[in-house]
Amino acid sequence: MTHTDGGRERAISEQLREGEDEFRVDIERIRFSPYFSRLSAVTQVIPQAGSGTVIHNRLTHSLKVSAVARSIAIGLRTADEATQQLVRDLGGCDPVVVQAAAAAHDLGHPPFGHLGEQELDRVARDTLGLPDGFEGNAQTFRILTALDSCDATARGLNLTRAVRAAVLKYPWTRSEWRAIPSRPPEQMPRGVGTALAIGAQKFSAYDIEGDEMRDVLKVFPAIAGHQQTLECSVMDIADDIAYAVHDLDDFYRAGILQYTAVSAELRAWLEARAALAASDDSELDPRSPGHALELAWRRIEEKDPWIADAEAFRASVERVANDLVDGLLAVPYDGGLEADRAVTGFTRRWIDRLKSSIAVERTPTIRSGHVRLADEAWHDVIVLKFVHSRFVLDRSDLAVYQRGQTRIIASLAEGFHAWLNDPDDAGRAPRRLLDSVEAATSEYKALRDERPELFEHGGSAEVARLGRSRAIVDYIASFTDAQAMSVNALITGTSDGPWEAGRGL
Repeated sequence: MTHTDGGRERAISEQLREGEDEFRVDIERIRFSPYFSRLSAVTQVIPQAGSGTVIHNRLTHSLKVSAVARSIAIGLRTADEATQQLVRDLGGCDPVVVQAAAAAHDLGHPPFGHLGEQELDRVARDTLGLPDGFEGNAQTFRILTALDSCDATARGLNLTRAVRAAVLKYPWTRSEWRAIPSRPPEQMPRGVGTALAIGAQKFSAYDIEGDEMRDVLKVFPAIAGHQQTLECSVMDIADDIAYAVHDLDDFYRAGILQYTAVSAELRAWLEARAALAASDDSELDPRSPGHALELAWRRIEEKDPWIADAEAFRASVERVANDLVDGLLAVPYDGGLEADRAVTGFTRRWIDRLKSSIAVERTPTIRSGHVRLADEAWHDVIVLKFVHSRFVLDRSDLAVYQRGQTRIIASLAEGFHAWLNDPDDAGRAPRRLLDSVEAATSEYKALRDERPELFEHGGSAEVARLGRSRAIVDYIASFTDAQAMSVNALITGTSDGPWEAGRGL
């Protein structure tokens, strides 16, 4: 399952050492990147502070996604001959490419988790005037192709086309969806959303990287438009599995996931399933046990009728209730060896089960991919994610903490925006930021020359404004959580140690 039609090509030709594999070079470049090291200090869902080192951060999550993804890819290599031939027909699935994509998939995440991502997108569009705003997946592609550097070029890691294609979870730009007529949710690719007036909600390339995205996808002519490559699909599945299972591991260890609440929700739904199904949406109150799960099922059934099955969902709820609730959560975590073994056993059982439940399809639905979780496992992940969302992400104590963090993102954007637009003091901005402004402005100038229809005004002032704005977003997105708080204290005048805190800006 090797790439023979350009997947091993780089934008700039390089002479590799004898015996060196192109894809192995890629994964090493990603793992040695400062953007990869930074992930150790970026929150996954809940901060490590006060919760101990057992809590995942973006780096440990990425390493585990990489391991799961590699295992799935190897499984495809040992599948039946019909499946292997289908994989070859669709462009191949190299385990090292999959590992590289998994290692890279979270590089673009800004400080403070998903809420930080949403806030940076909001201020990028509303405060900084960037039409395609911010998106973590697009930022990942930008890091790999423009922001990081290697021996061959100062702009990007010069990765193979296969690896660059494998990080494109949402293979479109935000702006291209503004021209596409709206369709029902079940006919839209996952992640596009329904507010097409502002473009796609999730996307994997900004306009300035759009041509490069389209170029790498040409290597896979058998992959339909708006579909992931096989290697990207495997990475995406592995991300889902790790997110669904390892995050529950975190919340149990941190004492956040409690037996009583989770058990009440799942058991109430199982016992009153028929009555809940007969209720109108207006009669369902998420505060009542079982009601939130019923509402979640209805959303799933509406968006994914191609796979959503009531009996399969019920069976998954029972499996999670039996193994997670009555098995793991029934005994509170006390930090002892027995408790750790229980967590490890639960995690291993579910990871092994899910990563071995893989289907490959030649013509998938628009809501799925060429490689996907088999039906039963798909429903299991949906239920695990529901537990995660309902009993962790929806908590008010986490929400108030996150709301404070998002204010830091807005403050940083406003502060740097005002600084770079100050004609008397812009030259004293951090050197890295000024270099980024110069580089981003050049990119927007090239894009305007190539596609003038994307520019409302089109003049040099507009190009310069967009260059400054994109550089600010790049700069903020590159911070760790601690750096974001420290730099915000500096720029708002509340820091007591300007010399120490200001180093390295």
